[in-house]
Amino acid sequence: MRLGDLSKSLRDACHGSDVARRVRHFNGWVDRAVPEAGGAGGYAHAETVRDYYELCNAFMVWGWGESLHFAPLTPHESLEESKVRHQRAMIAQLELEQGMTVIDVGCGVGGPMRRVVRETGVRVVGININEVQLAQAKKLNAEAGLDHLVELERCSFTDMSAIEDDTFDRGYAIESTCHAQDKQRAFAEIFRVLKPGALLWGQEMCLTDRFDPNDGRHRAVKQSLMRGIALYDIATFGEVDHALEAAGFQVIEGRDWDVQEGPSTPWYQPMESRHGTLGHALRRLPWGRKAAIAGSKLAELLRLFPNGSAEVVRLLDRTAEAYVAGGKTGIFTPLYCFLARKPSQP
Repeated sequence: MRLGDLSKSLRDACHGSDVARRVRHFNGWVDRAVPEAGGAGGYAHAETVRDYYELCNAFMVWGWGESLHFAPLTPHESLEESKVRHQRAMIAQLELEQGMTVIDVGCGVGGPMRRVVRETGVRVVGININEVQLAQAKKLNAEAGLDHLVELERCSFTDMSAIEDDTFDRGYAIESTCHAQDKQRAFAEIFRVLKPGALLWGQEMCLTDRFDPNDGRHRAVKQSLMRGIALYDIATFGEVDHALEAAGFQVIEGRDWDVQEGPSTPWYQPMESRHGTLGHALRRLPWGRKAAIAGSKLAELLRLFPNGSAEVVRLLDRTAEAYVAGGKTGIFTPLYCFLARKPSQP
């Protein structure tokens, strides 16, 4: 994404609002979600997730690319190459074939969607609650000449009432249902719109078996991750499997894909040291993020960026630090991947 495109994306997302105030409001979401916080009974986490992506999407695409997800890394690959390999592994597990109709649950700006369509010829329906991301996905799909194979719907994955039962042959959810306030409800709604016998592939952000709830450092890292990524909670592997099964799915496989045979690179390395193509890699590094904060302040003064943009970069910088802390302590992974099936018979 070029500087001019980044500037336009930021302005489209802010709608003339006070960005700094919106960041402060977002930073307080955990306190508002606590039942004792007075009136928190009406708290809707989906609104927090929508705000998070509306504020952060432009900088996330600028620093991470159009595929806004993590991938298992190897020493000889860039992050970009690893994400392509990861998407192809998902495609293989889903056994996608031309003529199928597939749902992309929480499609972001459509990076994985475009690869799925290009390489398999399936039709994809992408759902998302964020209008900013949907508008960008629509533009990128058209530029790629793939818009005739893609339909985009603005709705929550916990309420897809506009979609009929038993509609899709396959489904995938890449780092989306981890945001759900009620994971079982989200999986139940996905279950409803899949055809009997359909496969679902998912990638969840999870706590590992190393997490100790009695360890203050572990609790602090978990809280920082929840706050910075807009995660209502962070499930364990077992809790994800239980939610899938309670929704009616048969879990075929579930494991942390960061645990690999042979040489590998920690999933969080791109946010700590160089791993990837030069331009993107520099933006992800700690000093690159600090430079982006300073550059955003200057761009605000020059009226290239909306006021408050530097606070968004500061938020993403803190979140990157939380990711690295979670990875280094071994208590967190964004790479719990599962394959599940909706039974052919009820």
